[in-house]
Amino acid sequence: MADLQDEINAAAEAGELDQPPARPDPLAEPLPEREPGREPEAAEPTETAEAADPLERADAVLAAHPMADGYSGLPGTLRDLPWYDFETGDSGLEGDLPRLRAGRVGAQLWSVHVPEWLGADQVVRTTLEQIDLVKHVVDTHPEWLRLARDASETTDARNCGRIATLIGPARGTALGDSLGALRGLRSLGLCAVTLCGTSWAGAGGLTAFGEEVVREMNRLGVLADLSGASEATVRRVLAISKAPVIFTRSGARALCDHPDNLSDELLAEVGALKGLCMVPLAADRTGSSLREVADHLDHVRRVAGPECVAISGLYDTPEVHPEGLADPSGYPRLVAELLERGWSESDVGLLTWDNFQRALRGADFTARATRERRTASTARIERLDG
Repeated sequence: MADLQDEINAAAEAGELDQPPARPDPLAEPLPEREPGREPEAAEPTETAEAADPLERADAVLAAHPMADGYSGLPGTLRDLPWYDFETGDSGLEGDLPRLRAGRVGAQLWSVHVPEWLGADQVVRTTLEQIDLVKHVVDTHPEWLRLARDASETTDARNCGRIATLIGPARGTALGDSLGALRGLRSLGLCAVTLCGTSWAGAGGLTAFGEEVVREMNRLGVLADLSGASEATVRRVLAISKAPVIFTRSGARALCDHPDNLSDELLAEVGALKGLCMVPLAADRTGSSLREVADHLDHVRRVAGPECVAISGLYDTPEVHPEGLADPSGYPRLVAELLERGWSESDVGLLTWDNFQRALRGADFTARATRERRTASTARIERLDG
């Protein structure tokens, strides 16, 4: 296995955040074809940006605020493929480079989730192998991808015309019930951990060790992903975490009664605490059509607030995607739908890029503040939960 300790490039200055790229955008691609039956409005001689064709407006918004995708399953898919061509789109990948460029994707969380049935020792080893694979893919395509581990490096990648590739989330079991393992994974670039499926984050909520895990994640700048977590775990993490939390695969339960989706009560709490609900493009969670996905985005935006909603593609996972969103190249169509529904371009910009950056900056700020008053925890699960 390749050296897992390679360090990534230095971060950009924090003052560079939220600045549009000064160089020509290399992610530009021809606009996707319009859906059948949808014609542009007749142009007037004094046509403004507000009256332009929705797909053209969508492309303009995405040029300024690229899509930050909260969940890509590429590492697991690539691991199982005997052969793939990431650059030409000829090997059946949903999220290959041509489709990412067509969808104007500027950042992605590359999940290093591993199968739940693996034994404890296999989970840790396989997660390390997944991280190594992510680094290998990025190193192989330096002209298009760049590893990032925080908000500054994500913006730096964007300003250099690269797609920022962030590692995570990983399963909580990948920590091996060890805070030292958490620190080791963070040193390799891990940005998020899913807090469920462990003895310390289960149906009954967080144990004493689980709470120590959350505090150490705050100190390290690792985001807590609560999709799939029990309500007791969610509420306890919301109570003790000083950093924003994220839900990488959760829509609105009021519209679709999927166990990973959030009730309006929880959405309101997440919004009040400036967490981030990343609505998934998955038929079983948010419906089988682009319009149903837009309904979820509308609902989360209304209940949690415009600063607390984002998108997860769930591409290159077993999920079935809604019609019109079969791969990342469909993102402009989704943005066009939102613009037609009356979303302002600034609110669309929050959805596609700014909210994700805010969560990363929140994790960075919390980590710096926490390290001033807290050293690395030496707590062990057998002492706290034994």
